[in-house]
Amino acid sequence: MAEETTEQQGTWLTQEAFDRLTEELERRKNVERKAIAQRVEAARQEGDLRENAGYHAAREEASLNEARIVTLTEMLEHAQVGAASFDGSVAAGTVVTAKVAGREQSFALGGQEITADVPEGVKVFSPDAPLGRALMGHRAGETVTYNAPTGKEITAEIIDVKAL
Repeated sequence: MAEETTEQQGTWLTQEAFDRLTEELERRKNVERKAIAQRVEAARQEGDLRENAGYHAAREEASLNEARIVTLTEMLEHAQVGAASFDGSVAAGTVVTAKVAGREQSFALGGQEITADVPEGVKVFSPDAPLGRALMGHRAGETVTYNAPTGKEITAEIIDVKAL
């Protein structure tokens, strides 16, 4: 059986993150899209488009806004929302304290979209990152090794796992 990645399962989001991203999507579609279109049209009225920096900046802004709309739409359509199921093992939606390469650190596993929902000072790592993949499914007291992107083998000892 193939191992499912977080991307295949959908991004795990807290309800707060889901609501925040839904509001952002609506704002981008219904407010920012119109405002940007007005700026593009105003800049277009200024004349020669080849040397119109305002026009090109507005078009770039429109492009970035549309890309974010597509990203948010895809993410929200496939998101797993709510409290992560917690059985004591490392999973998306958990805060892990581990000694990684000899240095103790705490981090949450999930998408960057949950950053506002984690305790202050706790970084967010993707469950699909090498460290996240190595720790998934393991419990406090277990030690795992994984290969860093540089090829170096790193040891991580899980000290504590808590639900977010």
